Amino acid sequence: MFTPKIPPPDTAPTPGTSLVPPLTGLVHPPACTCHHAPTAPAPVPVPAAPPARPAVHLTPGSLLVAAAGGTAMVLVVGTVLVSMLLATAITAASVALCAVVLRSLLNRPNNR
Repeated sequence: MFTPKIPPPDTAPTPGTSLVPPLTGLVHPPACTCHHAPTAPAPVPVPAAPPARPAVHLTPGSLLVAAAGGTAMVLVVGTVLVSMLLATAITAASVALCAVVLRSLLNRPNNR
């Protein structure tokens, strides 16, 4: 019941044989009918080296812009991280407060 049935053992190829018959007796016609001696292939041209990149020139204005952009990015990322931390702290405090209220309600049902 659990034995594989594909392929059946009598049609499985043996490791030494191939399913594709070998190509024999194929003769290709010549590319041209002229009778000349083969020539050497043309040399492959060597691509020219790409031009060197110009050096980056930092002016005082571009340095100021880069510093301002970096400062703005640090402030934005810091604000996002602090707000996520604050949201986690507020959530934890509210869950703790709810647990205390539920505990007091469940422990003293007759004192109400």
